[in-house]
Order: sequence, then C-alpha cells, then structure tokens
Amino acid sequence: MNVAIKLAFLFLTVTSTLTATPAKRPDYLSTQHAKTIAGICTVIQTDTSLCTKTLKEVPSDDPITLIRALPTAAESSVKKSVTFLIGIKPKHTSNAVATAAINSCEKNLNNALEDFAEFWKATGKDVTTLAHNYFTCKKTLTSIMGYHSTCLDDIKDKNLLKEVESGIGVGKNLSSNSFDVFNGLHTIFNTFAINVKLNEEDTSPRPPPLSDYYY
Repeated sequence: MNVAIKLAFLFLTVTSTLTATPAKRPDYLSTQHAKTIAGICTVIQTDTSLCTKTLKEVPSDDPITLIRALPTAAESSVKKSVTFLIGIKPKHTSNAVATAAINSCEKNLNNALEDFAEFWKATGKDVTTLAHNYFTCKKTLTSIMGYHSTCLDDIKDKNLLKEVESGIGVGKNLSSNSFDVFNGLHTIFNTFAINVKLNEEDTSPRPPPLSDYYY
C-alpha cells in the first residue's frame, strides 16, 4: 500500500507541475529601457521605428548614452554607404554619367564623415560639453544631412537613383533621426529631468577678422 500511495503522490506532483501556468515573461515595453528609448525617439518627425530599433540594441538605460548611440549608428551606416558605392562602381564603368554621379555621391559622403569627426569634437564625452556646443552639434548634423541630399540630387537617372538609395538610405535616415533628436534635446532633457542649459549660440571656431589679413 505504501508503494501505491507513493506512486500516486508522485503522479499528482508531476501532473500538477506540467499543468502549472508558466511564469509570464515581463513585457519589454514596460521596462525602463523601452521607456527611455520611447522618451528619446518621440521627437522624431516622421517614422520612429528606425530610431527605436537602433537604440533597442544599446544595453543602457542612460538617456545620454542612448542619445549619443544614434549618431554613432548613423556614422557607421555612412561608412557602409561609402563601401556600397565603391562596390557598384565596376558595374557602371561604361556609363560616364553614372560613374560621375557615383563619384560625386562618394565624395559627398566622405565629406559627411569629416563632419562626423567635427561633430564628436563638439559633443565631447559629457553632457556639459554637449550642452555648451549644442548649436554647433545641430549645425554639423544639418550639414551631414545636406551632403546626403546633394548626393541624391546629383543623380538624374531614376534606376541609378533607386539603386543608390537602397545602399545609402539607412545612413541618410539615421542622420535625419540624429538631427531630430538633437533638435529636440530641450524636450528630451525635460522628460528625464536633466538640468542643463543648452547653448543656442554658435561655438564653432570662427575665421579671424578681415583686418588680420592686412598689414
């Protein structure tokens, strides 16, 4: 009898374990990470999905880290865009117009990468430096977007334009998203109670006055 009772108890234990309701996984959207990303990407003027998808991969809840991660992703994408343009050149060697357009686009994206170098100098490594150079950061991101636009505006052939857009589109959109985020820093900082004054004046180096060129 003892054996039978033990077997019955074991059966009931196993059965109850198998039929128990599995533990519910926490909803990602309710996590601090998701809320922080939403608070940043909400200032994007168009579709926020690329911003959200990009920042979701960044293992940090710190708003400043996430804000900086967006232009980092944009810069990486622009580098990939340049590689893409180099890759499609051989296919268009027989078309002088297409080759010229691709070369022009490549030059513009390299100019954008030079601007990224200036952008990182302006942002610095802390929120104080970023805030002090706020206007300069926005101006530099505007220039980066301008290089993307010039690249595409130079391409008149619709098929080539479609091909190039497929290779540089992510970088272009990430650059645009980065500008939107920096343009909306007032809103973002208020959302996260980050108390720092953003400088609205240009802090980039200025050329010397004309009098310096005369003796």
